[in-house]
Amino acid sequence: MMISLDVRPEVGAELIRQAAVLGSTMEIHAAHLLEAAVEGPAVSWAGLTGKSFVDECSKVRGLLTDEEVDTLFRWERSFSPVVEFK
Repeated sequence: MMISLDVRPEVGAELIRQAAVLGSTMEIHAAHLLEAAVEGPAVSWAGLTGKSFVDECSKVRGLLTDEEVDTLFRWERSFSPVVEFK
C-alpha cells in the first residue's frame, strides 16, 4: 500500500538522518516506523514506578539471548552503521 504524508521539514530531515545512520532510505525507514507503531500496544512509560517498570520489562524477559541484548544496547562511538564481515 502506498501512502503520502505531509510532514514538517525538520521531521523529514530527521527521518533522512536516521535512515542514513541505518544505511536505509527515508521511505523504508518511515515504513518501518509505521509498522512498529501498529504491531503492538504502545506502553506509556510516563508515571511508571521502578516496580511497574520492572513488571513491564518482565513481559519480554527471555525473548532475546544475552548476546542479542548486548547487540541492541551496544554504544557506538560514531553514527556509522555497524558492518560485520563473515
